[in-house]
Amino acid sequence: MKKEEILSCIDHTLLKAFAKWEDIDTLCEEAVKAKTASVCVPQSYIKRISEKYPDLNICTVVGFPLGYNSTGSKVQEIKDALENGANEIDMVVNISDVKNGDYDKVEEEIRTLKETCKGKVLKVIIETCYLNEEEKIAMCKAVTNAKADYIKTSTGFGTAGATMEDILLFKKHIGPDVKMKAAGGIKSVADLEAFIEAGCDRIGTSSALKMLEGASNGGEY
Repeated sequence: MKKEEILSCIDHTLLKAFAKWEDIDTLCEEAVKAKTASVCVPQSYIKRISEKYPDLNICTVVGFPLGYNSTGSKVQEIKDALENGANEIDMVVNISDVKNGDYDKVEEEIRTLKETCKGKVLKVIIETCYLNEEEKIAMCKAVTNAKADYIKTSTGFGTAGATMEDILLFKKHIGPDVKMKAAGGIKSVADLEAFIEAGCDRIGTSSALKMLEGASNGGEY
């Protein structure tokens, strides 16, 4: 797989609580140069990024990383993010609602947040590490019914990240208009290629550029 093809699927990510502007600025410079799909950053940096990098596709997170914010607060997060220049939203479902079996409630929240996005991309993080197979399948249906754009495996802050098993499960149960994003625990170029080849349109990672640079130095690229 060509390096450029991989980079076009990368949400170049920095969501650490202690991220400084110089770190975010470097991330954005790297994304522009590498032509990644987006940068995924904390909401507090969106406006500053959009002012300095007006052509950069900005993704941010909502209800992150635990998901138990109220729907109303998530709506306000999205409105603020879009006003400041974000184009894509990665929301976390209310995992407690999922565990309680309140799947209709989760679906309705996703639908409300998709409407709030007003045509912008909504990715739904279901945090697979906390869910059993029945719950994952229910989330595939909820994401599909609510007409979100993507289902995403993980926040990267849970007990585990993306697995191929979960991506293959998604493929069986999502609708034809739902795309997939893998995130968390992706540590090699082989992992990047495997998830893309399995059907992921996006990969969320902070280290794709380093992985690809290392492979290049080793002669693979």
